[in-house]
Amino acid sequence: MRVMGVDPGLTRCGLSVIEGGTGRQVIALDVDVVRTPSDEPLHRRLLTISDAVEYWMDTHRPDVIAIERVFANQNANTAMGTAQAGGVIALAAAKRNIDVHFHTPSEVKAAVTGNGRADKTQVTTMVTKILALQAKPTPADAADALALAICHCWRAPMIARMAAAEAMAAEQKRKYQATIKAKAKAAR
Repeated sequence: MRVMGVDPGLTRCGLSVIEGGTGRQVIALDVDVVRTPSDEPLHRRLLTISDAVEYWMDTHRPDVIAIERVFANQNANTAMGTAQAGGVIALAAAKRNIDVHFHTPSEVKAAVTGNGRADKTQVTTMVTKILALQAKPTPADAADALALAICHCWRAPMIARMAAAEAMAAEQKRKYQATIKAKAKAAR
């Protein structure tokens, strides 16, 4: 499975692509950070991010996109910009019929470090070890994008099993309700 991990942001947007193998084996294929000047108008910044992300999607052809979910932030402007960047990325994926999954920062940290409250240094260290990189990815947005992709690779089988179980339960519920309805109708 080829996963594109995205740490969305207006000033720095981390992008990564990894290939997942059997078990927990993952290989880094590419990582970068798209930067936009803070003095540029919002629509131009979003266009820059969109152009870069679309190029990555067309070049790397990921099977799925893993985007960090905006969870909580003290600064409303930062949260809004992050959400807008994430929306642009999700839209670009939808246009290409690529599945998108959102993961919270604590889910990503827990998957990569075993601790949902790990700091950026711990995440970067573990990403470096997991991917057997020669050097730590910098800035932190690059490491976060790689961590998102790793998290999704490792969580995808569980997500698929849960979706299948939910679909099976919904089908069983539908059949049960149809049986009850038929019995009630016959009893009249």
